[in-house]
Amino acid sequence: MAGYDLNAIKVRYGVIGRDKKLDSVLDTALQVAKTNLAVFIQGESGVGKEIVPRIIHDNSLRKAKRYIAINCGSIPEGTIDSELFGHVKGAFTGAVGDHDGYFGAANEGTLFLDEVGELPLSTQVRLLRVLETGEYIPVGSNEPRKTDVRIVAATNVEIEKAIREGKFREDLYYRLCTIRVKMPPLRDRGEDMILLFKKFAMDTARLYGIPEPLRLTPEAERVVMSYKWPGNIRQLKNIVEQMSILCQERTVTPDVLADYDIVPTVETTDIALRTPSADVKGAENVEQALKMMQLMIHSLKMDVEMLKQRADGQVAEQPLIHSLPSLQEEPRTEYRTLIPSAPQTAVSGYDEESDFSDYADVDDEEDLNLEKMERRLIEKALRRSRNRRKVAADELGISERTLYRKIKDYGIEE
Repeated sequence: MAGYDLNAIKVRYGVIGRDKKLDSVLDTALQVAKTNLAVFIQGESGVGKEIVPRIIHDNSLRKAKRYIAINCGSIPEGTIDSELFGHVKGAFTGAVGDHDGYFGAANEGTLFLDEVGELPLSTQVRLLRVLETGEYIPVGSNEPRKTDVRIVAATNVEIEKAIREGKFREDLYYRLCTIRVKMPPLRDRGEDMILLFKKFAMDTARLYGIPEPLRLTPEAERVVMSYKWPGNIRQLKNIVEQMSILCQERTVTPDVLADYDIVPTVETTDIALRTPSADVKGAENVEQALKMMQLMIHSLKMDVEMLKQRADGQVAEQPLIHSLPSLQEEPRTEYRTLIPSAPQTAVSGYDEESDFSDYADVDDEEDLNLEKMERRLIEKALRRSRNRRKVAADELGISERTLYRKIKDYGIEE
């Protein structure tokens, strides 16, 4: 924006990043700062929403007056009206004197209402009155008081959904949302993730006298950028601080990140089936994969029952062929098709003549529970690959992240 050095603003407020979406947020904050318009900030928890109202206040005509930030979700419902709008002496037990409240204290200044979506409906009505008339009534009083406060509000809830569910007043939303600012989540900020990692690593090393800050390998940088960071900047900062203190090595690899559950986020999160069927080849999600596995297990059970009856002489010998419900035009899938095809890269000690018979052995006493079968597949793949996760994951047809998660879920010892 003309008249402002955005890089100087970033340095002043400790904002790290070059992402254009972040720059757009800062530019909007600077443009509206000189006005008295209400600003509504939306963004996930941990994205750094609190920097926007600070920038707005410091660059406004109100900068010489008070700036007060309140987390509406942290104030008990029974006292929030008193905290915001004040009270008079004797209004309730313990009210030994008059109290201005935040609206009184922030007169002519800026009031930042963080987590405004957590306000009770009764408090929302009082807030709407302030925005419409500039007046509020302290708890226990009948006399309205005037206030001239610039409101900046923020929330991490889906406010449109809250309105539909009757949890947030639509008229209040439109009063608060004269200017809307949407803070981008960390996962959408590209290389900013690496810049923030380095910044937090240097800060932690300086704070605790650590001789050398953490360094990411190129492979680890790719993991950091592919992870979704549900806790955003706050989560990244906590992870970097933990690793800075606990890691003996200063070089961070993907394996080190995996120890802190930072692994690439992928869409498919379960073992993929590979069969001759085009339908199964096209399966790209867990639900489809599990459905096909259930169909195959059903067919196996039918075969086992047929074998038992044949052994008892109850039925004449006949081919063990059953049509799967979703594969009416396909030949019966053999037992071994439950097992993903072997990796293309040869593994030391791997028997290329193996037909996976130890995966597929089924008898009438075998437990056909899906979870137990999946665990057996994973344990066998780890044994065959000599506990090389990457090789085992390739053989199973899943990502290394998914394999790591399942190893932890099943308590498999490597």
